[in-house]
Amino acid sequence: MTTPLPPATIPDRVASRRRLITFLGISAGNFLVLLDTSILNVALPDVQQDLHAAGSLLPWASVAYTVVFAGVLLASGAVSDRFGAGRLYRYSLIAFAVISLLCAAAPNIGALIGGRALLGIAAAGMVPASLALLVAMFPEPAVRAKMIGTWAAVTSSGLLAGPLLGGLLVTLGGWRLVFLVNPPIAVLSLVLVLGVANVVPPKVRPLDRPGVTLSVVLLGCLTFGLIDGGTNGWGRPAPLISLALAVVAVIVLVQVERRAEHPVLPPALLARAQVRLDIVAATAATLVFYGMLFMLTLWYQRERGFSALDTGLAFVPMTLPMCVLPMVTGRLIATFGARRLIIFGLSCDVLAGLLLTGVGVHSSLLWIVVAEIALVLASTTAIPAATADMSVAAPTEYAASAQGALNASRQAGAALGVAVLGPLTSLRTAGVILAALALVAVSLSIPVRRQQQS
Repeated sequence: MTTPLPPATIPDRVASRRRLITFLGISAGNFLVLLDTSILNVALPDVQQDLHAAGSLLPWASVAYTVVFAGVLLASGAVSDRFGAGRLYRYSLIAFAVISLLCAAAPNIGALIGGRALLGIAAAGMVPASLALLVAMFPEPAVRAKMIGTWAAVTSSGLLAGPLLGGLLVTLGGWRLVFLVNPPIAVLSLVLVLGVANVVPPKVRPLDRPGVTLSVVLLGCLTFGLIDGGTNGWGRPAPLISLALAVVAVIVLVQVERRAEHPVLPPALLARAQVRLDIVAATAATLVFYGMLFMLTLWYQRERGFSALDTGLAFVPMTLPMCVLPMVTGRLIATFGARRLIIFGLSCDVLAGLLLTGVGVHSSLLWIVVAEIALVLASTTAIPAATADMSVAAPTEYAASAQGALNASRQAGAALGVAVLGPLTSLRTAGVILAALALVAVSLSIPVRRQQQS
């Protein structure tokens, strides 16, 4: 005979079920955000052929999304505070679905790049709103760190699912289907979060417009200079002027932020070594991951003659582990601590880069398969661990700014990954660059780890 539950536990179970449904809805929406950072890459040759686009413009069809995403993220935390996280998340989700339809109907490469930039704005509204909702749902620090780590790992699978799903869609009906997959996922997410509360903090932060504007200018000029110089050559004034403007933007940004009453990156936040490390780790891990993903996608098709579907299948060694790893990442963070996982993940990035140095055009693909596995281990540990660590490292009053800065740094890393590695044709050169960048990030992580142990 089954003993009935005490009356007090029934509301608890209903609340837990609602929290789970909301968590799944938030995860589905952010899965979509990261899916769009990689799903178009495998379709770029089809885009070029269909729209008669210049090869130098193709990287911008990919990177326009991440450049705008990174810049606007710094402002969207303040927008979330003003209008409420639940409302901003829902509106951004609807906008993402509508703009995706416009991208699918783009008549030329310019329209597609513009649509991708608008998608970046919608995506930037979803991420900080999601984090604000998760913080409100899980007030206990330990539980919050675990759930945010799980959320980051699950949503990061969108980044890895992109090439395979993109390859299937291009094979079925061309690159436009890549954008038509977005609205159904957006509708699913919207249905699951309809009952979520509109979280509004008691004190609304003013928007630091000069800081946000200068951040967008900085990242845009830096990315354009690297892509244009690497693609069209460095013996022209355009890339040099662009990089010079990026340097000027950095100098002006530092001066403006020192005097700002409510800076987009509060000095008190950046003064914490743990916060700085989380930002560096997330940036390095994303740069390595996204740069390698972008370059391998083009390398498979250009050097090995793979079709879009074959290219997507070539990433199966990365996508299959993603079916399991996100389920355990949150537990690993709770068991071993975020810092250990950050160091482990970045070390895997070093290994992936070193493995690529042994790859030539006619080399066995086994080298790349092992590098892909190392890369997926890195992305499913370092990035979620840095996200979870930031949720407890930052002071409560700067929680939104901290997560905004972390996610902006991740998207900046994605854009710079394409900018640095996109023009390269040699995997060996790319491997050296990636291994060196990851090694620097590891070396910065170890002293902080020792500091925390002492």
